[in-house]
Amino acid sequence: MIKHPETRTPVALYVDPERGPYPRILGSARCWGVDRDGQTYDGDAPVVAHPPCKTWGKFAWRVAELDWAGHACGPAAVAQVRKHGGVLEHPVGSKLWRECGMPMPGDPPDEHGGYTIRVNQVDWGHPAIKPTWLYIVGVERDALPPMPPPRQPTHCIVRKRSNPHQLPELSKKLRHITPPDFARWLVTIASRATQP
Repeated sequence: MIKHPETRTPVALYVDPERGPYPRILGSARCWGVDRDGQTYDGDAPVVAHPPCKTWGKFAWRVAELDWAGHACGPAAVAQVRKHGGVLEHPVGSKLWRECGMPMPGDPPDEHGGYTIRVNQVDWGHPAIKPTWLYIVGVERDALPPMPPPRQPTHCIVRKRSNPHQLPELSKKLRHITPPDFARWLVTIASRATQP
């Protein structure tokens, strides 16, 4: 049986405090969203970071100039995870990895002890597959909580001609919401983080 060091209560940064699950899991005081800028967090708790991904993803070239305000949150979140330990979540293929020198899934840990794994949020109850990279610092791989069994999606994020299925497209309103079970799993990871 794996023994975990004393756990620390994490904070959730760059989250949706109104529709997302983190205020119910951690309490509002431990969540930073639009009204409370995650970049201003300067405590010493481990972090669960969900920085905005619009400007780091495949379709960044389509983002209006006004939407670039959240761009700096990505590197800030990486620095916070490296400083305090915890986990950062972003879509598979995020350019944030190259920008901040984070290891790809399967690569050895970086100089901060951080490593990356790939998961599908559908396994925690998201309607779409939603492939995701997690950058983890301060938690050994064998200390990660168990993964849930694989699930099948009921929707797709974007309906394309090349989709090999007939799944309906998920509304924009629901695409970014973190499944509560996934949020709890990420909180468990961050709570096991030793400070780097």
